[in-house]
Amino acid sequence: MRGLIPGTPSGPIPTPSLSAPDSSHGGSGAGPILRSGPHSPAIGRRVGFDYLVVGAGFAGSVLAERLAAGSGKRVLVVDRRPHIAGNAYDHYDDAGVLVHRYGPHIFHTNSPAVAEYLSRFTKWRPYEHRVLAQVGRKLVPMPINRTTLNLLYGLDLRDEAETEAYLASRAEPVEEIRTSEDVVISKVGRELYETFFRGYTRKQWGLDPSELDKSVTARVPTRTNTDDRYFGDSFQQMPLHGYTRMFENMLDHPNIKIMLNTDFREVRNEVAYDKLIFTGPVDEYFDYRYGQLPYRSLRFRHETVDQEQFQPVAVVNYPSEDVPYTRITEYKHLTGQRHARTSVTYEYPSAEGDPYYPVPRPENAELYRKYQALADATPDVAFVGRLATYRYYNMDQVVAQALATYARLAKSDQRVNGTAEAARAMSALARGLPTGQRVHMGK
Repeated sequence: MRGLIPGTPSGPIPTPSLSAPDSSHGGSGAGPILRSGPHSPAIGRRVGFDYLVVGAGFAGSVLAERLAAGSGKRVLVVDRRPHIAGNAYDHYDDAGVLVHRYGPHIFHTNSPAVAEYLSRFTKWRPYEHRVLAQVGRKLVPMPINRTTLNLLYGLDLRDEAETEAYLASRAEPVEEIRTSEDVVISKVGRELYETFFRGYTRKQWGLDPSELDKSVTARVPTRTNTDDRYFGDSFQQMPLHGYTRMFENMLDHPNIKIMLNTDFREVRNEVAYDKLIFTGPVDEYFDYRYGQLPYRSLRFRHETVDQEQFQPVAVVNYPSEDVPYTRITEYKHLTGQRHARTSVTYEYPSAEGDPYYPVPRPENAELYRKYQALADATPDVAFVGRLATYRYYNMDQVVAQALATYARLAKSDQRVNGTAEAARAMSALARGLPTGQRVHMGK
């Protein structure tokens, strides 16, 4: 992969075929191992870039690619981790199984523009995500659907009308829907709430659903049919050769340079650049001026087992508080890889560690608004992505936000210098882009 500023380079590691992997390949496996640091001899004040992009996840990588390929900008991407692709990073483990380092990432979208854009950098394999929940000794579909109810209670609900009437008979009236508990109880009643939601939510967030904003459980539908897909989006596919390979293709441009193992603070005064794209935690950027924004983190236990299949679907949820983890993921369901062994991940939510999920509570939203005001008043810095905008975005929403940010930047650049290339790029990307994605860019 070109564009990596020299540091501690390592040669490429061959990528095993997904259809017939060679278990002797370990390590990164999805392409070259990319390493670098702030003391690289190529870094110094003599080096100049149009943009410094902080973070090589979806938001940073999409913007780096668009600015370089769409507007001819010189871009430096820095990331404190030793790899690109952010939390979507996948690699071949020691057994030769393609795994997701930071838990399962399932791509789905209703945006043709997002799917079309990412298709420039990857081929796809069809995949519709299905989740089962362990309730006692039974595995039942999640989200709740007609099959779930029939299996759980020994019912014989035969159509949507019967199922809707059954759920209505269990639902409890809630005068005002404010919390995650209110959402579920008003739809399916207290027993199903206790069975599927309360324990899982308490483990996931470290808070009772009655203390969380209604948006948390509103993300999970309740169905009266037998559709057992977790998502209903029109586009549900996985990158054929994994996320890391897709990111490598995205960042493979002569105008893009990459520094890994690099903290933004260590290079911000070492490198000359005109504008900044920041995708890290917004409170960290402003030195926690108003205090830290609360996040929920995750801890992962990765294991390889000597059997071809561990569980019937990619993800099995464990809603009971008696089980310390929230879910187990088996990656071969996601990737389609064939292998004599299989690798799984146990997921443990944590109060400490890397920030993953903004905690949706009113007081946290109020704290973020203070940082948002700082961001809006910061010139020549765009704050993009989950951490920079304190939003629980899906991957496709982050891509859409990044594309919308690029359109705005390109339009601004056209006003400043009248470049036809920037105008063409903005026009092409603006068509069909999802609307309503708020982007915080300093005025």
